[in-house]
Amino acid sequence: MLGKKRKLGRKMNEIKIGEKFTTSSSVEDRDLLMYLGLTDDSNPLYIQHDYASQTPFKQPVVPTIMVFGMVSSIVSMHLPGPGSHIIQQTLDYPKPVYHYAEVRFHVEVTEVNKEDHTVGLQVIGYDEEGEVVIKGDLIVKPPYELDSMNATSLENFY
Repeated sequence: MLGKKRKLGRKMNEIKIGEKFTTSSSVEDRDLLMYLGLTDDSNPLYIQHDYASQTPFKQPVVPTIMVFGMVSSIVSMHLPGPGSHIIQQTLDYPKPVYHYAEVRFHVEVTEVNKEDHTVGLQVIGYDEEGEVVIKGDLIVKPPYELDSMNATSLENFY
């Protein structure tokens, strides 16, 4: 990632209510192991098949923070894109995501507040059966318009 030239995401004046972004993502073993290693989270519901099989979930589930991580990545990479920052989130997780599941995400711009320099986003994610696994709203600060000479020649962004 370092060394690559990347553009900043869309600025306030470029974002319109009703814009949408759709993508899908899945959680693989390596993703779970990295999360568990970074957080030192040893919840048996996330990693122990024997334990999880005796719960109402019947199998290990993906930590909800990892599902939110997928949403955060959409904001950081696509809508509004690089330079964005989530400042508020209101999310529900009505159904668990299981290991190896593919989640389809739909993100839509619901509000553009130029005075506060914020954008409202509605998020909804579906599993393979079409059931909702995440839904809610985010408030995001899109990238700021930079006007300094250095702004056009940043190390990793231009």
